[in-house]
Amino acid sequence: MDKKGFPILLVEDNKHDVRFVKRAWKINNITNPLYVVPHGQACLDYLRHQGAYADPEQFPSPGIILMDIHMPVMDGIECLQLIKSDPTLKTLPVVMLTTSKEDEDRIRSYELGCNTFIQKPVDFEKFVAAVRALHAYWTLSELP
Repeated sequence: MDKKGFPILLVEDNKHDVRFVKRAWKINNITNPLYVVPHGQACLDYLRHQGAYADPEQFPSPGIILMDIHMPVMDGIECLQLIKSDPTLKTLPVVMLTTSKEDEDRIRSYELGCNTFIQKPVDFEKFVAAVRALHAYWTLSELP
């Protein structure tokens, strides 16, 4: 997998946060294509190429998932649990990128196998810096 060009899947229901991520992507000159789904069930459908996400050319398999926790339909914790219990998906890196300040969410995420837990900074400049650091991390990491 090309470390600089693999797709990233953002699982986020908040349109404002999606715009935040896209702006940070642009400011940091990140060339990885960003795909967005609104909740955990859509994430699983995307990863399994089911339903609206059936076409693997239009919806390529991601190299990393950036996942919010608090979402409708299926939250990030439940989705993470299902990803990490699926033999075909469990090696996919999952970064919990969330506004949650709850220790219980962080602990549970790590127990279920998330690779990293990042609390979204409210300040945009700090958010841009966090995305830059995350990009450096996945560029240097040995991804499956």
